[in-house]
Amino acid sequence: MAAPLKILTVFGTRPEAIKLFPLIHALDADPRFDSRVCISAQHREMLDQVLSIADVAPDHDLDLMTPGQSLDALTARALVEIGKVLDDERPDWVVVQGDTTTVMAGAIAAYYRRIPVCHVEAGLRSGDIYQPWPEEVNRRVVGSFAALHCAPTPTAREALLRENVAADSVHVTGNTVIDALHWVTRRIEQDPQLASGLGDIEKRFAGRRIIGVTSHRRENFGEGMSAIANAVRRIVSRDDVGVIFPVHLNPNVRSVMQAALGDLDNVALIEPLDYPHFARLLDICHLMLTDSGGVQEEAPALGKPVLVMRETTERPEGVAAGTARLVGTESDAIVRECMRLLDDEAAYADMARAHNPFGDGASAGRIADLLAGERGALL
Repeated sequence: MAAPLKILTVFGTRPEAIKLFPLIHALDADPRFDSRVCISAQHREMLDQVLSIADVAPDHDLDLMTPGQSLDALTARALVEIGKVLDDERPDWVVVQGDTTTVMAGAIAAYYRRIPVCHVEAGLRSGDIYQPWPEEVNRRVVGSFAALHCAPTPTAREALLRENVAADSVHVTGNTVIDALHWVTRRIEQDPQLASGLGDIEKRFAGRRIIGVTSHRRENFGEGMSAIANAVRRIVSRDDVGVIFPVHLNPNVRSVMQAALGDLDNVALIEPLDYPHFARLLDICHLMLTDSGGVQEEAPALGKPVLVMRETTERPEGVAAGTARLVGTESDAIVRECMRLLDDEAAYADMARAHNPFGDGASAGRIADLLAGERGALL
């Protein structure tokens, strides 16, 4: 029997951890692989929450997070430190996911050593290098040399083919975020205490429709963030809604939201949620307002409409399917579209019942088969 393939999975943020733990679980359970994990800890606290819930123990923790770190300093440190791990581990494959600075640095470090890169969630494109920033360029960089591109949807695959990526290296696998959501939902069913921390807010907002809000994108800092805060304040002038808003740790978000919304009884500004509690928020909300990428994939899996507070999205499949709508960051547009979903039952139903195009919960197994050189049953 051939020696198992050594796979080094590299990531650094909470969203990456959520989307990679199903694959790590699959690799750990598969005798075809010797699975190793390296985290940059580009995010620290929020990343650790996911690792704990998912029972993932990193083999290498670079602990690169420093307050106020610049993108160039983080990139340089990540490139050097991940390179040291690669020299130590000498893996057969490096796996990265998505579009963070850790993804780009980890992939380049592997390329410098001629180690093939598997890019999970490959092919997402907004068409604007500054939205999302710097993620759009991070994705394009990795897409230019990865050996295996695991595209979540046919649209993502087509985007790569338009960039002349070799067709036989691009495979539609679905998005592992759906695997993760199914996993954590089962865990909560088995142990409701995992997501019981929102109970007091749920009681406080009993009889009201809950709107979940997340906002953290760099390109929205400043005027965009203030406009989002203003829109939320206008929306909650209604007495039939309550807002649950896990506020990102970045002061560019936190200071604005606290100043605009901190005095409102029907707005709960809370600390960032661990993964089970965020899944619970998706479950109890009526709709989501977000500038996040992952929420555009997760909320539709639970039948919740998503209003995307960005000018562009690298996930156009949700917009095309009707599960998401781009509303930008102008207060009037956000308020208008939110009110429409609150007041027009048919419009709400159209979005809530739309088909989720992002996967079926079996993506991790497909990716493992591709790493082993087997096509398996692709989407």
